[in-house]
Amino acid sequence: MTASSAIEFLIWLLIAASMIAIVAGRLRIPYTAALVLGGVVLSLVPPHFLSSVGLDHRPHWLTPQVILILFLPALVFEGSVKLNLYDLLRAWAPLLILANLGVLFATLVTGYLVYWAIGLPLLVALLFGAIISATDPISVLALFRNWRTDHRLSALIESESLFNDGTAVALFQILLAVIVSDHFNVLHGIGDFLVEVLGGAAIGIVFGYLASRITARIDDPQVEITLTTIVAYGSYLLAYRSHLSGIIATACAGLVVGNVGKNGMAPQTRVAMQAFWEYVAFVMNSLVFLLIGLEVHISVLVRSWRPVLLAIAAVLIGRAVSVYILVPVCNTFAEKIPPSWQHAIFWGGLRGALALALALSLDPQFPDRQQVLDLTFGVVIFSILVQALTLEPLLRRLGLVNGNGLAKS
Repeated sequence: MTASSAIEFLIWLLIAASMIAIVAGRLRIPYTAALVLGGVVLSLVPPHFLSSVGLDHRPHWLTPQVILILFLPALVFEGSVKLNLYDLLRAWAPLLILANLGVLFATLVTGYLVYWAIGLPLLVALLFGAIISATDPISVLALFRNWRTDHRLSALIESESLFNDGTAVALFQILLAVIVSDHFNVLHGIGDFLVEVLGGAAIGIVFGYLASRITARIDDPQVEITLTTIVAYGSYLLAYRSHLSGIIATACAGLVVGNVGKNGMAPQTRVAMQAFWEYVAFVMNSLVFLLIGLEVHISVLVRSWRPVLLAIAAVLIGRAVSVYILVPVCNTFAEKIPPSWQHAIFWGGLRGALALALALSLDPQFPDRQQVLDLTFGVVIFSILVQALTLEPLLRRLGLVNGNGLAKS
């Protein structure tokens, strides 16, 4: 694979994404689901046709490095920079509980059910639970961008997807270390988790604050937008290289820039920055969901249909336990979340590229790696194609949006 062929492949993907976006808009179906379906269709194209357009050897881009370093920082920053801090503070209790205890509950329930129903070793099943229990910011942000639901509901669902990944990644790393070393220290694991999350948050806040101070002193849209790009990737990479939570770092940096830094920008700069990051999100989402579709092996999923269905059921039960037990607890001491919102939070907990990145990061020699990959792909495909396609009808039925997808007053 040469550089020119990789660029050519990228251009073809963008052409496909543009056509799919037009069709998805006409058919009024979620863009993310349409992209995955488009990727599946493209993966079935005969090899001789791909050879005729120079795509007979397409690059393998759906790797942990590409997802975590290229796609995730930009999408997390674009999502967090639009979050209103006031809406976030209103939802602080359910957000903190769902993003921490919720992931822990879902991991334990999902892992045990997979161990009991499918027969994976208990620690491997719990590792799968950690991989799949966090809602994916790429999937959730791409979907809720198109709907104007209540600000508090959308802020809660979107911010949970941004912040629960630190918990999931920390649990994943702890369980992986236990499996590899056959030793676990509870206090050491809790300490590592706190350092990873709090350290990542500190890096993000510092990056966002420094960028906000700089943008307040200059008036150059190109420089200011470039600075936000440096903040998005710089905070992530510094935290990532320091073994801290890069996702938390970028999310916190985006929150600071979006709620403090924007005040120091000229109106035309704010409009330009918003347009820039919306375009970046469109391109990144287009590529990642098309790549997911291209990497789906239908024959493998068909052969593994029974464990995949059991895994999907286990994941849904784990999510239900975390939402329907923890949210009512939050209602006793925080602003209440009505039952209709709880249903939306439960079904809106989509899985996507982050879960695939964690599963793909497992060493090729890891025991049961292929089955973990098959189950992860199956759950992700179900989440994007079934949950994403049925979420808007559910929101309408619950009275949370009207027929045009706009928030009800």
